[in-house]
Amino acid sequence: MKIRAATEADRDAIWNIFHEIVAAGDTYAFDPQMSREEALAYWFRANTHTYVAEKDGRVLGTYILRPNQLGPGSHVANAAFMVASDAQGSGVGRKMAEHCLDEARRMGFRAVQFNFVVSTNAPAIHIWAQIGFKIVGDLLGSFDHPEQGYVEVYVMY
Repeated sequence: MKIRAATEADRDAIWNIFHEIVAAGDTYAFDPQMSREEALAYWFRANTHTYVAEKDGRVLGTYILRPNQLGPGSHVANAAFMVASDAQGSGVGRKMAEHCLDEARRMGFRAVQFNFVVSTNAPAIHIWAQIGFKIVGDLLGSFDHPEQGYVEVYVMY
């Protein structure tokens, strides 16, 4: 598997993954009806580094890395990850996580913070905990899960 900076040619593959994940409504607080244009504008916005995980010419996942805040908070990174449903559980997320931490260090970030990790997203929480992230905040009932109702959201650092 190769992880590389995304290019314009990856937009369709990224949209397909983004749409699939967001439409499920169980891990991200994006509008499930978000348009392709809005989604790609968010994923490729200024001050954002966009990557894809590719194997045998197929994009299996994508992530973004950017400053969590502006100015005095810009030394802390923020990131978001999405893996195609048929590639979940195959190590793509973990490889992207490790790549992301290396990239964050290379870019001079001093830490990485996740602002909104849905508590029911056990695979993501497991990966982050394994590589040293801690839950530093618990936002009770902050996510309206389509099956479980209002669930907690974690801030992880």
